[in-house]
Amino acid sequence: MGDSEYPFKAEYAKSNRASCKKCFKNIGKDSLRLAIMVQSPHFDGKTPNWYHYNCFWERVRGLLSVNQIHNFDALRWDDQKKIKDKVSGSADGEDGAYSGETNYKDFLIDYAKSGASVCRGCDSKIPKQEVRLAKKDFESQRARMYGPQNMWYHQDCFVENRDDLGFSTEMQPDQIPGYKQLAKEDKETLIEKLGKGVKRKATGGTEATKPKKVKKEKEKEEKPEEKKLREQSEMLWAIRDKLSNEVSNNALKGLLEYNNQDVPSGNDNLLDRVTDCMAFGLLKKCPECKEGQLVHSKYGYSCRGNISAWTKCQYRTSEPERDKFEIPEDYHDVEYFTGKSCYRCTGNFSGFTACSYTTVTPERKPFKIPEEYLDADCLAKYKYKKRTRVFPPAPKTAVNAGTDANVELPLKGMTFVIGKTTKSKAELTKEIKDLGGTVATAVDEKTFAVFSNEAEVKKNLKVIKEAKKNNIQVVKEDFLEEAMKVDPVSLIDKHKLCDWGDDPKQRIQKPKIRKSIMEKQREKDEKMFSGAEKTKMKVKGGAAVDPDSGLEDTAHLLQDKGEPYNVVLNMVDIQKGTNSYYKLQILESDKGKLFWVFRAWGRVGTTIGGNKLDEFRSKDRAIDNFTTVYYEKTGNEWSERKDFQKKPRKFYPIEIDYGAEDEDIEVDLSGKSNSKLAKEIQDIIRLIFDVESMKKAMLEFEIDLKKMPLGKLSKKQIEDAYKVLNELQHLIDTGGSPTQYLDASNRFYTLIPHDFGLRKPTVLNTVDIIKSKNDMLTNLLDIEVAYSLLKGGKGSESDPIDVHYQSLKTDMEVLNKESLEFKQIVDYVRNTHAATHNQYQLEVIDVLKIDKHGEDKRYKPFKDLHNRQLLWHGSRTTNFAGILSQGLRIAPPEAPVTGYMFGKGIYFADMVSKSANYCRTSKAEPTGLLLLCEVALGNMYECKAAEYVTNLPKGKHSTKGKGMTVPNPEDKIITGDGVEIPLGKGTNSKGERTSLLYNEYIVYDVSQVRMKYLIKMDFKFKW
Repeated sequence: MGDSEYPFKAEYAKSNRASCKKCFKNIGKDSLRLAIMVQSPHFDGKTPNWYHYNCFWERVRGLLSVNQIHNFDALRWDDQKKIKDKVSGSADGEDGAYSGETNYKDFLIDYAKSGASVCRGCDSKIPKQEVRLAKKDFESQRARMYGPQNMWYHQDCFVENRDDLGFSTEMQPDQIPGYKQLAKEDKETLIEKLGKGVKRKATGGTEATKPKKVKKEKEKEEKPEEKKLREQSEMLWAIRDKLSNEVSNNALKGLLEYNNQDVPSGNDNLLDRVTDCMAFGLLKKCPECKEGQLVHSKYGYSCRGNISAWTKCQYRTSEPERDKFEIPEDYHDVEYFTGKSCYRCTGNFSGFTACSYTTVTPERKPFKIPEEYLDADCLAKYKYKKRTRVFPPAPKTAVNAGTDANVELPLKGMTFVIGKTTKSKAELTKEIKDLGGTVATAVDEKTFAVFSNEAEVKKNLKVIKEAKKNNIQVVKEDFLEEAMKVDPVSLIDKHKLCDWGDDPKQRIQKPKIRKSIMEKQREKDEKMFSGAEKTKMKVKGGAAVDPDSGLEDTAHLLQDKGEPYNVVLNMVDIQKGTNSYYKLQILESDKGKLFWVFRAWGRVGTTIGGNKLDEFRSKDRAIDNFTTVYYEKTGNEWSERKDFQKKPRKFYPIEIDYGAEDEDIEVDLSGKSNSKLAKEIQDIIRLIFDVESMKKAMLEFEIDLKKMPLGKLSKKQIEDAYKVLNELQHLIDTGGSPTQYLDASNRFYTLIPHDFGLRKPTVLNTVDIIKSKNDMLTNLLDIEVAYSLLKGGKGSESDPIDVHYQSLKTDMEVLNKESLEFKQIVDYVRNTHAATHNQYQLEVIDVLKIDKHGEDKRYKPFKDLHNRQLLWHGSRTTNFAGILSQGLRIAPPEAPVTGYMFGKGIYFADMVSKSANYCRTSKAEPTGLLLLCEVALGNMYECKAAEYVTNLPKGKHSTKGKGMTVPNPEDKIITGDGVEIPLGKGTNSKGERTSLLYNEYIVYDVSQVRMKYLIKMDFKFKW
């Protein structure tokens, strides 16, 4: 757990300036204080809400272990013991309510004072004077920031959700605060609904029984490991106290520098670092990154260096290499304090460069030495003694109330059947359930896999026959050992004991789980930080004037040789959970006499953050301020931005092409049109140029529309992102380290800003995630094509429908629904809908015969090639502007190989639903588009399983992935020009079994494809 992830913190107050968030009184210097960490509304990070020790326990909930408290082990032993006893409930007079036990004081009953309160169970208002019940929320962001929040319920809603709210059937309603103030009949109704409960002394109430006192001699018993930790703590604090009292900060810094240790910021960190070195020896540099300083953390030492400019080093150890810690002799007396070493200037030569002046003979003035520094006993008498630091045992599962408790287990949604195995059925069942899976007694079509052994497969026993019948893979039991680390789907082929089995991903169940009342409440409360809708940006001076500056109507961007002083910076740190942006621009008054530097910062996709506007009378001073801030945030000079070098823990610029204007290009295509085009063609144009659909697609990919709005994505940025995905694919293939995955993921999210809200960014470390991000980039490129075409038509006097139609450079003709061609296509759809794709039915709305300009000429060399077939290709509607205007394309070289079973090419199917699945339709948006293309297949390289093809074998023109179900070849049709239409009904293929359910056809030359028909489909979803 990183320092920023702890939900609580403990330390000794550094000053007396902080005030308690409960009693609002000052917290005295050096007194023990505890904090609840909350999301700051002003920057992308957590900030502490401090409390007095006693006040903290009245406010905190969800503190289950001292492992949740940052800096706990750095406290004095007595204070550690005091907090540990409080959390565990073993302190005299305490009941352990802080460790999660329900407290009656967490509930409340009263009459609704107005009709304004909303029930958290049914989301309807609670009428005035109606009895209502509340559960206090201590854990949401709002509660952590502002104190406990009452979550009100109708009586019936409270009863329905009592388990979620922690009000068990044993609890007594008459113990809830406010009960005594109810009218007699309301008391009776409440008891009737909630029950009387079990008569016993209330937990957390005023009558709570004190736990029995343990015998004194038993209290004194101390485990050996606790004794070691106590003695170590007392030794460390003895050294620290002496250093604090006898040695100046400058002397402490000098000690660290002399021993080649990094000097930390902050007095406490300085004392801790020197104390650790004096007690255990100086720390050698990190063995992994070679440069980082190892620093003591909760369960060992962690590196503070960087593995790259994008990612911090992840090295941790409890037994670091050490050397003897030495104290120079001149630290023993007055000579050190008169300064006999070299001196350097700490000033700046300019706004960009530090002064490098050094000297051993500086000019001096008389200096008085405080008497307390003349005899630093703790340094003069210090002798190094080799010791090993001991640590408390790390918990097997870290408890962290500040993060999502719903951890995604690897076997979630997967059902297994257990045959004959080495391990017992009970043992395997427990392992499966621990990883989130379930166990069934019989095999069916929803079974993910069957566990067995080779002997049982050879005997073809009943469970094996059932698995074969349902096309379910049989796997070895060692599958489970790898499933925690590797995507279980990818392990099926490695561990299977049979030669059958279809796509296991299709058998992963995704049940709709009712969200708990607390989860719904947290979702509502976190909306307080949700980002606003995209603001319309006004472009003046070659880029958009940020509306938050308040100057969009009176100022424009200052330019330098045609390039505006404007930059958007991004920084993602998955370890810390941050997803930050920083905007910077110089604005010049439209009247040309004033200048402003505007900056804004925060967390991507939220309202968290702030801004600042500095006014200047001089252009040079404004530029100087802008370039200074740019250097501070990026570590690069503005003048060298074309050769930008990413620096550790610094921001990175993202490329946004604003163009000349950024006014909304959302042409209203829904109204009446004067176009002479057929209505069916007009409808298609409206569908593929629907800007709202483009935005929805980007939101589905979690793209941040404020940082990367439509039409502003840099192609270079997308190409760079492709390269990062390629690198991630290589890490998966070769077994990359967690640090390498973090590094590449940080780079990807920085290049393509994502909106995660308050959630922590996801590490890109599985094949499925890489594939989804690859699909995202492909879709973004097509969306950019569509948006560019929209921009190209802006300002034309012609009808918008006609303008956009012409921009596609594709002729369209509506097929008569009574024609033979139309009927053949309808038959092709009806006959080749796969049985496994039963969540929807397909209905043909319109068929357009299409002729892409220039495609006939390109296809001419393959026109007479044998084996030409009419095949399906599906894609999102938002991609069709790109497809129709530029033709079907092959993935760029930068794209990773993930997701391309047979290499980078153009993929087709002879089963309509196989292609229809790629349309990404839904019950809410059921309209999709498919292509029927004439594909010159020639001699096919036939494969029974996935095989990445880079070069076809000699004499082959295409690849065919052979499926188990194929259109009946006896019903195929051959057109007049020799093209085969495989429109027969699905039937089992003859020959050996393969790993594919349905045929796939792949060509690696775009010239082998001619688009013939565009079909508008209605997806009739069943559920």
